[in-house]
This record gives sequence, C-alpha cells and structure tokens, in this order.
Amino acid sequence: MRILPYGAWPSPLDAALAAAHDGRPEYVGFVGDEVWWTAPRPAEGGRRTLVRRREDGTEESVLPAPWNVRSRVHEYGGQPWAGEVREGRTLVVFVHFADQRLYAWEPGGEPRPLTPVSRVGGGLRWAEPRLRPGLGEVWCVLEEFTGEGPTEVRRVLAAVPLDGSAAGDRGSVRELTDDRRRFVTGARLSPDGRRAAWLAWDHPGMPWDGTRVLVAEVGADGTFGEPEVVAGGPEESIAQVEWSTDGCLLYTSDRMGWWNLYRDHHPVCPREEEFGGPLWKLGHRWFAPLTAGTVAVVHGRGAAALGVLDLETGEVVDVAGPWTEFAPTLAVHGETSESGLPPAVGSGRVVAVGASPRSAHEVVELDTRTGRARVIGAAHDDTVDPAHYPEPQIRVFTGPEGREIHAHVYPPHNPGCVAPGAELPPYVIWAHGGPTDRSPLVLDLEIAYFTSRGIGVAEVDYGGSTGYGRAYRDRLRGQWGVVDVEDCAAVALALADEGTADRGRLAIRGGSAGGWTAAASLTGTDVYACGTILYPVLDLTAWATGETHDFESRYLDTLVGPLDEVPARYLERSPVEHADRIGVPFLLLQGLDDVICPPAQAERLLARIAGRGVPHAYLAFEGEGHGFRRAETVVRALEAELSLYTQVFGLRVPGIPTLELAK
Repeated sequence: MRILPYGAWPSPLDAALAAAHDGRPEYVGFVGDEVWWTAPRPAEGGRRTLVRRREDGTEESVLPAPWNVRSRVHEYGGQPWAGEVREGRTLVVFVHFADQRLYAWEPGGEPRPLTPVSRVGGGLRWAEPRLRPGLGEVWCVLEEFTGEGPTEVRRVLAAVPLDGSAAGDRGSVRELTDDRRRFVTGARLSPDGRRAAWLAWDHPGMPWDGTRVLVAEVGADGTFGEPEVVAGGPEESIAQVEWSTDGCLLYTSDRMGWWNLYRDHHPVCPREEEFGGPLWKLGHRWFAPLTAGTVAVVHGRGAAALGVLDLETGEVVDVAGPWTEFAPTLAVHGETSESGLPPAVGSGRVVAVGASPRSAHEVVELDTRTGRARVIGAAHDDTVDPAHYPEPQIRVFTGPEGREIHAHVYPPHNPGCVAPGAELPPYVIWAHGGPTDRSPLVLDLEIAYFTSRGIGVAEVDYGGSTGYGRAYRDRLRGQWGVVDVEDCAAVALALADEGTADRGRLAIRGGSAGGWTAAASLTGTDVYACGTILYPVLDLTAWATGETHDFESRYLDTLVGPLDEVPARYLERSPVEHADRIGVPFLLLQGLDDVICPPAQAERLLARIAGRGVPHAYLAFEGEGHGFRRAETVVRALEAELSLYTQVFGLRVPGIPTLELAK
C-alpha cells in the first residue's frame, strides 16, 4: 500500500476508457422473437446504432455508419424505431438523426425514406413509431416546424404510408389528430384495436406538472373520432398510459403525491414510491402489461427496481439479481402494434435495462414464468480491476429549514493507495441536469476517473429532484437558483464539517440545469474553490424569450415565475448578470451545435468576466450539441476538468495535459 497525497494516486482509469463507455443502451423492443435496442458509439462520431440480438445470442449492429438512430422531437428525442416480423419478413422503421426522416429497412437491403425533408425551420421530426402494416402505415408523433423560430411548431399524431409515397409529398401523410394540444405522446391501441389513448399537455406546464389522458374511438380505416379527456389535469402529472391485455386503461398518476399505477382510474398499488418519472423523452416506459392480471414495473424511492405487479392483490415481486437501478425502458414479448391482440397466455419475457454501482447499464431479460433474470445484451465488461470502482454511500443530509437532501457520496478509493493520515480529500459536488431529474446510483467511469485518483465526488439530488414524491419535486417551484444552490452547498459544508472533505478544496460541477446550479453557486456563495460548468443556462431572460427550444421555452414559469410578473427575479438570479461576483477559477465547456443552451449564453458570460483577473478556460466543441457524445470530446473535457482541480487544489497528477487558464 502506497502513501500518496490525494489526487496523486495512479489509476488505470484514463479519460479514453471513460469516454469509450459513455452512454447506455436505450429503447429496447422485440422484433419477432429477437431483442433489439439502440446503443451508443462514442468512437463513431457519437452516433447511435440499432443492435439486434439473434436467437443464438450473438449481437449485431444492423445499421453501419453514418446511420444514426435518434429522433430530435422536443430536441431530447424519443423512441426512434419500431420493427416486427410479418410472414417471415423483418421490417424496421427508424429515424435518422442527420435529416430526421423516417426510413424503412429490411435485412439485406438499403434504408428507404418514408417521409419528406422540410426546408421550413427545424423541419419534420418523428418519434414513437408504431407499425400498422394492415393499413400500410406507421403511426408516429409528428413535430412540424411552421417557421424559422424555435417555438413556431405544431405536433400531431400522424400516419405515414409504408409504400414510400410520402417521401416526396408531405400531403400523403395522414394526420390522425388536430394540433390543439401543444404536446402529445404516441398513441396506444386497446387490445380490440377500437380505441387509442395518449397523453397531452400545453404551455406553460411541463409533463411532470400536469398532463391529460385522451381517448378516441378508432375506425376500421384507422381514422380517429373526437378525443375525450378521461384523466389528468394541470396539477396532475400522468407519466405513461397503456391498455391492459383485458382492455382496462392503465396509467401512472401523481394525484396522491407519488406516481402510482391506476387501472380504470382506481389505484392498484398505492405506495410512497414512484412507478413513473419525468417524461423527458417520448417513449419512456415505466410499466408494460404482461397478462390480464400482471404488469412489469420499474419502481422505487430514489433508485428504481424491476418487478412484476399483481393487479388484483397489489403485490410486487422484484427481480433478484445484482441490478439496483433500472432505466425507463421496457418491452414485453408478444406485444403487437397491428392487431392489438394481447400476448399469448403464459408469455412472460420482459426486457429492461439495468445497472448497479458495480456494473454499467446492461440489457436484462426476465422470464416471469421462472422468475429468472439474466443479461442478454450490452453485457458489462470489467476493463480494469473493479477494485478501482467507486464505493458509494447513500446519504441524507439536513439543509436549510431542516429539509432533507438526498445524495450519493463517493469517497476517494484506490486499492493501492492511501493518503497521509492528516490530509483531508478534495471533493467535487455534482449537480445533475434537468433540474427535474435525479442522479442514478450506477457505475459511472467518469466518477471513477476522479475517485480512483483521490478526489471525492458527491452527487446531490437537491430539492426539485424526482424519485422522492411530488412534494420534494415541488420544492423548486419558483426557487430555481435558490434551493438547488443551497442544497448543494449544505452537502458540501456538511462533508467538510464532519471531516470527510477538505473545506478549502471543494468544487462544484454540473451540466445543463446542473451547469446553471454550478454557475449560480459561484456567483451566490463562497463555498467553492473552483467550478466546472457544462453547456449551461446562464441568462434567464434570454432563455425565456426565444433562446431555447419550444419544449422548455416556458419551463421557467414554474422554476422561477412568469417573466412578466417577476422580471427582477430573472435578473437577480442569472449568473450572467453577476459575473463580477465570480472570484474563483472555472472551466466552461460548450457544444457549438447546442440549441437548448446555446453558445450565446456562455459567450455572454465570458464577455462580462473578461479583464477581471479571474482564471478561467472556455472549450467549445464543433459538432456537439446538448451533452457530449463523441469520444474525443469526452476525453478533452475530462482531462481539462482534472487539470483545473490539479491547479486549484495543488495536486500532483502525472500525464494530464495542462489546461491554460486565462485571466
């Protein structure tokens, strides 16, 4: 065992290794008996490919570069593909990121476009495709820009011909609904195919504020009748809607303070747990009907487990295995989009994506008939000795006014090193994005990159985070830039007060909404010695008046307050208005193609910090949007961040390029 200062511990986890394992499998589904999903390819320009698992267990990427299976609906995207086997032939439809067209593909052939390119604004975008080959169509959510502005957009449910006739003719796309609702999810057909259900909401609400369930009759020719609102409202968030295999309406609602499951408007399993979550991406799925009496569910308080819920008794039996966290993506064998027929009795294959603090996200299959679960795809591979992985602690801290703050604390950890007895470690406080989201308790090699070198990390689920009920989530209403900043500071200071962290070597770090919290922490507190700010919100007024996308363009109405009612609050809290208060070094990282938090926000802050003598660096990356996907970008960003801490905390870290700090 070597005695070395914190930060000087040699680690086999370099930035390239962390970058190679960035991202996770998403949008699992069955194509016949095979399991398919989308997977990241950081080394291939950050694209996402479509992977099939053949019946012999082998995995195959079915679409080579440059195909990129990713939707831009709401900019965050959603379910980008669907497939099925019909009369022995496999048909897959998918969205290609570069042009946002919907394509059809059959093994052995080339993808053929189904939808046209629009030259207006952001064009035509598609999500949540559902194949209806009996009608010769695929049903989708259509997002259509009507002008050049980010909010000049309409959304409807639409049917696209599978014969390609709409590839050059927008008029051949059949609209199933009108555009009275600003936002809609994909339609779910009842088992008899006669009714469709979907979610809708309108500005200024976000889907975790209030949504409505709409149901419409569906004719034999695929036309929709007048939809009826059957559940939900402006203060009730319904995260998902489906039909049970016996024709009952199932949905998750937070009307009693937690996202719980309801069957025909009656609670099935009322608990202080979440059976739903924030609908950041269309197609997120927290439950999937199995048979007339059971439903596969992703549920929990904080972390999310995979289980099977008995609709009659309300009992949930969770999957046994090493996974402690499951993502909101589920698929059940036997589901069909065309006939609406339920799975065969006894069908019990459930596919999910699970992870743990010792393993990255893997594709997991549960056989409900035997209760056995196994990894079937994207299997975690220990590329270094797992003894170097972080060892997290689940903590609850006390914040201002005695409020609880949930956090994951990752102390410095290296099996071959300890620090001198009197030395306390530096710590970086991580503020997650969203802000209506949370930090999953899973293996993250970016965290390991720091902890294995002797730098602690604490992920804070500040007030406003999901996973702890609506009251916890609502703490951030009108308080963004206050509660999140206070909660992160409370955790940082508590770690210092208890002797876990060095009070003089604390940093704050976050991306997107977490970037806002990091920047607001540097302008509003004296807790931190430095900060790392990734693709942030920095100027509330500009963000609320056209400098972001439509989905979040009214988000600040609840997070801060309506601009026309509290304009001074927007100025008071914006870091860009208080650049003179930043007195510590910082690193600012930005994607130049980011339309959610555009470079203009970062550049505005830099202009106001110029000449003030504050050491800082700005790294802007071409070809990157909101969140970094390319391996080379992740490597540069991680090494720059570590170099910042090395310089500010007085660490000795060999082999890291020096980040040049301007003043």
